[in-house]
Amino acid sequence: MDSAIVAKIFLFALLISSTRALDPCASQADGSDLSIVPIYSKCSPFNPPKQDSLLNTVLNMASKDPQRLKYLSSLAAQMTTSVPIAPGKQVLNIGNYVVRVKLGSPGQLMFMVLDTSNDAAWVPCSGCFGCSSTTFITNISSTYGSLDCSMAQCTQAHGFSCPATGTSSCLFNQSYGGDSSFSASLVQDSLGLANDVIPNFAFGCINSISGGSIPPQGLLGLGRGPLSLISQTESLYSGLFSYCLPSFKSYYFSGSLKLGPAGQPKNIRTTPLLRNPHRPSLYYVNLTGVSVGQIRVPIASELLTFDPNTGAGTIIDSGTVITRFIEPIYTAIRDEFRKQVQGPFPSIGAFDTCFAATNEAVAPAITLHLTGLNLVLPMENSLIHSSAGSLACLAMAAAPNNVNSVLNVIANLQQQNLRILFDAPNSRLGIARELCN
Repeated sequence: MDSAIVAKIFLFALLISSTRALDPCASQADGSDLSIVPIYSKCSPFNPPKQDSLLNTVLNMASKDPQRLKYLSSLAAQMTTSVPIAPGKQVLNIGNYVVRVKLGSPGQLMFMVLDTSNDAAWVPCSGCFGCSSTTFITNISSTYGSLDCSMAQCTQAHGFSCPATGTSSCLFNQSYGGDSSFSASLVQDSLGLANDVIPNFAFGCINSISGGSIPPQGLLGLGRGPLSLISQTESLYSGLFSYCLPSFKSYYFSGSLKLGPAGQPKNIRTTPLLRNPHRPSLYYVNLTGVSVGQIRVPIASELLTFDPNTGAGTIIDSGTVITRFIEPIYTAIRDEFRKQVQGPFPSIGAFDTCFAATNEAVAPAITLHLTGLNLVLPMENSLIHSSAGSLACLAMAAAPNNVNSVLNVIANLQQQNLRILFDAPNSRLGIARELCN
């Protein structure tokens, strides 16, 4: 090859490398994956709250975990004979990670919250009352279209509303976060995911918001319901995806969402995914026990058993911040942890087992025993530190004490720097160590 051409190729490659080095928030070079960023990181388009430490930031994000737990418990508790949840009464989710997508033609950049326990996608649209300044502008997209009540997708939206006769736009209402709600129209448009474009993707176009908890640029549901991203793209991605969530401490480097079988880890430990027929969207796993250090915590088997009739069991969820166990399980774990670490144990917010960071060297590892898989949590996934670094806290808590406190949730803080593979068609969940930062 001519030396001048070689030199030009080298300079071009060097330019690309330098550009990416100057922009640590840039996407993957080949565009193969969707970047995932913590909502309060420097790569996020959203302004972080004014907090003085990682601990306070996590506590702020986790403050609405109890409401999310109640919502998840209400979903899990549905019986075969129960009346579906009424429109406008659902408390959806609190999201802490966002993905970058493009919506419409030409594509408009949106940062949408990632949620494995939600089925639908929804975004604020132009003309929305009460929405943030960033909205999806419908009238400049050549592929935008509304869905009326005659379409099958309309009946698949929770809280939908249609007249008894005639045709009209499919409308639905939902509540969010305990203090917010929105109304939306079901529409369709092209959805850009990295190098792929999904035509006629159905989602909620929000036209009115009440309250301040709605994610400013919408939500992307990865549940197993008919309107979720996974169900709408089954022919393309075979119902399989994985993600790697970066640490909350990672400001510049993002994780990734991989869709479809290609590029997934080949050697990965798996555990069966369980399906609750009364709420099939939730990703249940079979938690058989918990160890603290070398001690298997004594937990009555009935407290861990999956029961679709009551919703009892354990789910893995991307929208809850800190792992929650029902109170008897958490108390047993906490008490064993305290036995192995020297006190005293002051509380900070949701964390009731904080201790001098100088004792961290003797802090035991937490192991979650799943069928066929033992997940040993690294210390960064089980402990969190105070702003001055003088205290370390066990980053877990008891589930809220409500009438249906039967659900354990493995949350996103405990999933960080792990590749989590969701293979619903083969009923398996895979977990592998990966540096997501």
